[in-house]
Amino acid sequence: MNKLPTTLLIYPDFLEEDKSNKNKLGNYSEGLASISAVLKQAGYDVKLYHMLYMPDKKEFLKKIREFDCDVIGFSARTTAIPFITEFAGWLDDELPDIPVGIGGYHATLVPDECLQLRGIDMVIVGEGEYPWLDYLNSLRDGTSRTDIESINFKQSDGSIIHNPVRPLIEDLDSLPFPDFDLFDYANLDRSKNFTAMVMLSRGCLFSCTYCGNSQFRNVYPNKKKYARFRSPEKSIELLLLLLKKFPFIKYLEFRDAIFNTYEDWFYEFMPLYIEKIGLPFNCNLRFDILTEEMVKMLKDGGCYMIDIGLENGNEEFRTKYLHRSMKNEHMINVAKWFKQHKITTLTYNIVGLPHETLELSLETVKLNAKLDVDKVIPNIFYPYPMTILERTAREGGFIPESGTVDPNDPVQLRMSQYPKYDILYMAYNFNKLVRQYRRIYALPEAQSKKAEAKLDRKITAKNYPRKFLYKSAKLKEAMFVKAKKLLKRLSPKLFVFLKNRTMKEVK
Repeated sequence: MNKLPTTLLIYPDFLEEDKSNKNKLGNYSEGLASISAVLKQAGYDVKLYHMLYMPDKKEFLKKIREFDCDVIGFSARTTAIPFITEFAGWLDDELPDIPVGIGGYHATLVPDECLQLRGIDMVIVGEGEYPWLDYLNSLRDGTSRTDIESINFKQSDGSIIHNPVRPLIEDLDSLPFPDFDLFDYANLDRSKNFTAMVMLSRGCLFSCTYCGNSQFRNVYPNKKKYARFRSPEKSIELLLLLLKKFPFIKYLEFRDAIFNTYEDWFYEFMPLYIEKIGLPFNCNLRFDILTEEMVKMLKDGGCYMIDIGLENGNEEFRTKYLHRSMKNEHMINVAKWFKQHKITTLTYNIVGLPHETLELSLETVKLNAKLDVDKVIPNIFYPYPMTILERTAREGGFIPESGTVDPNDPVQLRMSQYPKYDILYMAYNFNKLVRQYRRIYALPEAQSKKAEAKLDRKITAKNYPRKFLYKSAKLKEAMFVKAKKLLKRLSPKLFVFLKNRTMKEVK
């Protein structure tokens, strides 16, 4: 190849339910921005096809030709695989000479499955920056190597060349800063809210069974180094660069798996942040490694909201099936610290877990009510490939044979003790139920116990109209989400005003 090959990164940034919405705003991807930074540092041109909706074949191929690229890489989350399957097939039909690769979480977990897709020539397993750079160098040199670490190749006869996975990048300071300019940054979803998404780390120390991190680390030969942070000094340097490029940013959203993973890093970073940045921020934390001193420092640093995984309210179930050995009593104390320091608390919860029941989900509702958290996010369990809990679901017979459940069905498991519409009822009425139990727990103890038992019986009664209540709650939520997105798009300043007002009410 005479000229340096140009890479086109394709980012399907939409879900099945909004694939036809052409007015939505996009999201930032740290992984793609990092890959682009490494490639551009080496002199290569990188372009991004940021797909915000599902195009038809004609539109898709027209866009690909306009990008005039030499090699294509798809970023694949599990729920995007049906779309990527279609796109790769179209490329195979019309532009078969362009090499096509796929990377990301799904590709790392099930690389051979991804290589079976028509039109996919290679799969990047694990971190993609330097494998992709090596591949481009081989195209530049005319060698077209197939022995590149961390890339598996499909041969013309369908056979697969498996290459070893290279060690993960232990020193994140050795990486260039992400290529923010790869995106139309000012028009991203968070940007319209004057917020920047930032990641200062990679990986996670813990092995929650529903999360791919428990399997991602096993891909690497140096898996003990899986959870890594940029140094506090480099982290501040990155933030200063971001704010210089985009001075409209007023809030930061740290999307690191667990912001308080390493105590030493936390206590070095926060004083620097307070001194040099000082913007309001939110972050992800973990109950069992939090102290009241940490909460106070977060508040001093401008933390206005935290996201934290509660997941399930039953200690025994949570330990056995989720590998989250944290005590409800400590979680309640942590919530009190957040209340004391006036930090909004948002919990993540999962319903429809393998072996779960409606009664167990109610325990999750009740724990949220006892914590008296400000916001609650209920998620329906999705059995991500190769995770421990996906295997548990299969062993329990809860995942039907391939093809019997739509991959975009919100409920993937079929459990006789917890039917589909009971799970949907719980997910869509979760917040309402938390409010109801919270009011009950505010009553005098004797009255509270009677009211709690009465509501328990009502919700779990065989003839209770859970299916109807799910459908009505879903319609109401859809209308609210649509109105919120419209407000953010048409009047971002009003959206931020209302957000600030909410923050002041919490304070």
